[in-house]
Amino acid sequence: MHEPVFHAFDRSVHRRNTAPYPHTFEHKTLAFEHTHTGDKLKLTYFERGRYIKEALHEINYLLRDFRTDTIHPIDTALLDQLFMLKQTLGVNKPFHIISGYRSPFTNAQLRKYSHGVAEHSFHMQGRAIDIRLEGISSKTVRNAALAIAQGGVGYYPRDNFVHLDTGHFRTW
Repeated sequence: MHEPVFHAFDRSVHRRNTAPYPHTFEHKTLAFEHTHTGDKLKLTYFERGRYIKEALHEINYLLRDFRTDTIHPIDTALLDQLFMLKQTLGVNKPFHIISGYRSPFTNAQLRKYSHGVAEHSFHMQGRAIDIRLEGISSKTVRNAALAIAQGGVGYYPRDNFVHLDTGHFRTW
């Protein structure tokens, strides 16, 4: 199987509070599979220039803290970042979710066992997600996310996932 080829876009067109992609899309669709809950979802979350409230509620539920069942709003800029990543990679596969929203309690518990969990994690604000794409190396996903140059991009090859968040552009 060949890795998808992505195209690096001019980073100057990407700014946090402007159109998140150099092209205008009539609608934006994403698909998810949660690795811990088995929940699956494919839906259009943006249509005709607006976010669809009911779709955002379904996404918030799927990306909930599965350890505490706490639901929190997910930043729409993060969803747009995932959509851009999907477009950049040229794939229509579901994102496999390792971690979406994390309650402060869960984050504190995870910090006890891992030095990789930030004390003030964007996960606790619904502004971060850890993902994989089946059949696509995490390195390829990371490189595509770097080409988009929006938010934080963390690369965890040993655990085979990529972290995305809506903070300022940085990488680790």
